[in-house]
Amino acid sequence: MSKKKPIYKRKKNLGSYPNGMVILSITLALFVIGLFGVMLLYANKLSGVVKENIGMHIYLHKHISDNERIKIKKILSVKKYIVKKNDIPQIEYVSKEQAAEKFMKEAGDDFVSFLGQNPLRDALLINIKPMYFVSAKMSRIKSDLENIHGIYEVEYRENVVEAINKNMQKIGIVLLGITSVLLITIVVLINNTIKLAMFSQRFLIRSMQLVGATASFIRRPFLSRAAYQGFISGMIASFLLLCLLQYANTQLEELVVLQNTRELAIIMAFLVITGIVIGLFSSYRAVNKYLKMSLDELY
Repeated sequence: MSKKKPIYKRKKNLGSYPNGMVILSITLALFVIGLFGVMLLYANKLSGVVKENIGMHIYLHKHISDNERIKIKKILSVKKYIVKKNDIPQIEYVSKEQAAEKFMKEAGDDFVSFLGQNPLRDALLINIKPMYFVSAKMSRIKSDLENIHGIYEVEYRENVVEAINKNMQKIGIVLLGITSVLLITIVVLINNTIKLAMFSQRFLIRSMQLVGATASFIRRPFLSRAAYQGFISGMIASFLLLCLLQYANTQLEELVVLQNTRELAIIMAFLVITGIVIGLFSSYRAVNKYLKMSLDELY
């Protein structure tokens, strides 16, 4: 009767360092930071889009000539607070006939025939840059526009401006609080992961001490490995984040409007740098801890 050959399992080497576990933990932590950073970026962009779409209505004097209207439009085009897309000021002209036609279509009532005349005025619609979307600045812009010859009145939704600013302030405070808590949690998580990984290296550190190696010489390979792990983790987290954003774009095409390639690149560079810095800091502290321990404390 043949005997079964014993199956030997490969044992881990004493003092082996769990590279995979450390890189995975740092990657997941950085990915969460990056995802929240993108959410903050999108929220800020969405706020800007909403503000740009709430413009000002500039009503002109009646019986104004075409030359005067063109002159007013030229004056407005050089105003620094007006939104420009591809260097083109966002100024829309709406004649009183167009306004009357739109009103009658929506209300279903021919008020022009009833009154015998069109009481509406020619108007210019302008969009204001988000940085000027503050009640005090909007009020100054209104006064500046009303001083232009040929402009009868300027209107904007003041209550909407105040409501949006208040809501954005509240959202900003909440997001800032969540960001602070999240960042602290992530730093602690990565720090503890590296400390646990360095626990397996404590006897190696003591052995190097016993043969006369200096503290800086002992730290060097561990810090180099920590920087490498942080870099790799940051790159993987950035790649996963990019893949998630590409998938989100296929599901919601409107998200493309909120994306900014430069700002996304800054977030991804931040992830890489954060991974390296936290890795170096945590490894430095862990190595110093075991350098100062007595032999009895290592067990």
